Amino acid sequence: MGRFSLAEETRIVEAIAPCTGAAAAAGDYINMRYTPRVAIVVHIAQGNAATVALTIEQAKAAAGTGSKPITEGVPIWANEDCAADDKLTEKDKAVGFTTSAALKNKIVVFHVDTDVLDKANGYEWICIKAAQSNAANLISAEYIVGDLRYGAQDSPSLIS
Repeated sequence: MGRFSLAEETRIVEAIAPCTGAAAAAGDYINMRYTPRVAIVVHIAQGNAATVALTIEQAKAAAGTGSKPITEGVPIWANEDCAADDKLTEKDKAVGFTTSAALKNKIVVFHVDTDVLDKANGYEWICIKAAQSNAANLISAEYIVGDLRYGAQDSPSLIS
């Protein structure tokens, strides 16, 4: 069995730079044209009992042109207490996820397949959004892209 190299076999793209939940946060839009799927990994340090609502939107361009929520559920996994366990628990497929109110460090993972996009109407960009929660809640997210049509190092930019 060969060795897996995250840096060589995937493209990791910052979605939401670390920020507080004092205001809603929208990730950069990423182009799904060159890949069949993207994993979105969201990290939350929940310092306040205000839940954090996460949604995925689709658009026609990097600027968010015509942005609208996805309408088909995607696989979601979550670990809502990273200090107690290192395993993700599979959740029901959905178009978004809201954390519990527990004051814990959390990881939420969405797997978004291009089949959920409204491609017939020109939607091939996605972004992760976090609704406003509380300034004590810290949030960040990244896109992890594998199976790139031209390989991780040779594919065109996914954010422009």
